[in-house]
Amino acid sequence: MSVLVTGATGAVGRRFVPRLLQWAAGEEVRLLVRDAGRAAPLARLGARLVVGDLREPGDRRRALAGVTEVVHVAAAFRDVPDEEAYAVNRDATLALGAEAADGGVRRFVFASTNLVYGAGRGRPAVETDEPRADGPLAGAYPRSKTAAEQGLLALHRERGLDVRVARLAFVYGEGDGHLEASLRWTPHMAAHQRVQMVHQADVAQALWRVLRTDGRAGRVYNVADDAPVSALELLHLVGAEVPEGMAERAADDPWHGVVSNARIRAELGFRPLYPSLWTARDAGAL
Repeated sequence: MSVLVTGATGAVGRRFVPRLLQWAAGEEVRLLVRDAGRAAPLARLGARLVVGDLREPGDRRRALAGVTEVVHVAAAFRDVPDEEAYAVNRDATLALGAEAADGGVRRFVFASTNLVYGAGRGRPAVETDEPRADGPLAGAYPRSKTAAEQGLLALHRERGLDVRVARLAFVYGEGDGHLEASLRWTPHMAAHQRVQMVHQADVAQALWRVLRTDGRAGRVYNVADDAPVSALELLHLVGAEVPEGMAERAADDPWHGVVSNARIRAELGFRPLYPSLWTARDAGAL
């Protein structure tokens, strides 16, 4: 077995890969990275580096040569032009999927986002809901991820590539800086607006379960903890000042971004190590 991971030096990847190296002991773990220096700690743990750019066909082919599985985590997210988001999240992803199918890859896991659901439905979103990528957080990121999901699942139907999609909630933990980054938008929310989250450790175990559970080709899974927290709680946990009037604001869409994790619990045995942000705080895992 040989596993290719993209996005290994990002916030999720550099926490997932060390765990993957333990769980897949004795197997090759290959990383497509643009900067060998940033990936050096992972190489020292036993990962094999392929230096290249996800957007370059030749680099993708070198990374995929002989690979049996792919975990595609790389993404263009914050503070990038829309065209870059589409070039990486949609175009390069679909090219990687097609080349994986050509090369005989047996399984392809795509890390997506719960933002593909868009505006709330008056309940937690479930995997059978049609992605709309609209609502307060609409933009190139969720729309490009939606297009990538649709294209990859078409590859599954039309060419038999075993594609699985993991829709991640707001990822945090292990000093990744995401809680602090949330201060860019949390103070502008209603105090009672809920935010669905998932800890880095639980992202890692979810990706592993999605990758290695047989008989789940074409399935989509929400990856989230058990208990969303309010915007007010987020501010308290990062020690930020609560803006005046926050408690009086209306939540235009109280279900936006809230998802059910019932499917991944039932089908893959997923149980969050940190069921809520408060649990992670108490465990010193923020």
